[in-house]
Parts: sequence; C-alpha cells; structure tokens
Amino acid sequence: MAKKVRRSTSQAGKTTKKPAGASRKPTKSAVRRVVRTPPAPATGGRPAARGPVPAKAAPQADGWLAVGRPAPDFTLPDHAGVNVSLAALRGKPVVIFFYPKDDTPGCTVEACGFRDAAARFGKRGAVVIGISPDGSASHARFRTKHKLPFTLLADEAHTVAEQFGAWREKSLYGRKYMGIARSTFVIDGKGRVARVFTTVKPAGHADEVLAALADLG
Repeated sequence: MAKKVRRSTSQAGKTTKKPAGASRKPTKSAVRRVVRTPPAPATGGRPAARGPVPAKAAPQADGWLAVGRPAPDFTLPDHAGVNVSLAALRGKPVVIFFYPKDDTPGCTVEACGFRDAAARFGKRGAVVIGISPDGSASHARFRTKHKLPFTLLADEAHTVAEQFGAWREKSLYGRKYMGIARSTFVIDGKGRVARVFTTVKPAGHADEVLAALADLG
C-alpha cells in the first residue's frame, strides 16, 4: 500500500488575516495638518492700530526752518526806518524772501520779478517782504530805483536770517565766508511755515511762489 506524502506549505504562501479592530496606517492625504499661529506681539493692553499712520511734516535738512513749524516772530526796521513785526501780519499769507544785497544783478532780477507779479500776489491776499543785511537807506534807494511796491526789511545783524536758516557759510573763488543764502519762505495765515525754497533761481521765482500760494487754497 503506497504511503501518503505530506506536502509542506511554505509560510510565505499563507495569507495572514489581521485581527478585527486593528488600525490601518493612515495615508498622507488623511493626515491632518495643524498650523500653529504665532502669538500676536504685546501691545500693552491697547488694541492694535488700524490703517496707515499719518506722516508728520519732515524738518528741513541742514538747519533750514522746518515746514509745518511756527515761523519765529521778529521786528525789523523797513526802508523808511519804521519797525515791522511778523505777528502784526497774522491772518494773511506772508512771502519772505532773503536776498544777499541791494541792487546787485541777481537780487535785482528776483525783486523785479516780485514787482511784476504784485497784482497776482494781491489777489491771493499775500504780503511780500524782502530781507537782506543792507540798512534802511540802502533799501530806500533800491526800492526807488526799481519801483518796488513791497516792503524791504533791514536785518543788519542777520539775526532773523539765522532764525530761518538763511545765514550760512558760502564760498567764492575758494574763499569761505558767512552770508545770505538766497531763499524764500511762505508763511500761512496761522503763522506756520507752509513752503520753503532753498535753491532759488532769480528769474521766474515769483511764479514758483505763486504756485505755492495757490496750494494753500
């Protein structure tokens, strides 16, 4: 009688069933991502400001009087020797132009430009004032010669020019000296500096100042 041969089944060929209730390995798509939000910076108990912060008027560089600042009050003698104060002109826009010297070529061109535009400045209700270190007598001759209709003030000690930043070091043919830097300040009716011109070309400058006055409204 032939013997029965038992065939061994390899372990690899068997199918192993996982017991019920065993967890399956999660797929990548099933993994829930947790995003951590960094804590907000401390504000000292105050709510964070919303919207842009209004910019403040930046001061002029190199010692010029800052835009937005009150113009320093002063009192100086005019071409007739009568004292004139800036405070007495409050309520009107005031144009102050600093110039180096009476009856010199550049200063004459600038002053005559303001003269020719006098009617337009009048329509704006603006007062035009020229200031230089010349004395009252020199100013009187300058006004008469060129028929200047506005006030010229004598700042012989250059104290007002220093307050506005117009008195500064200059250079001519390699020689350094202190003097007036040609410049113009537009003061609004409240006595604050609205515009500063620190690089002035005499020809056509009056038109630039009129445009600045138009911006005041």
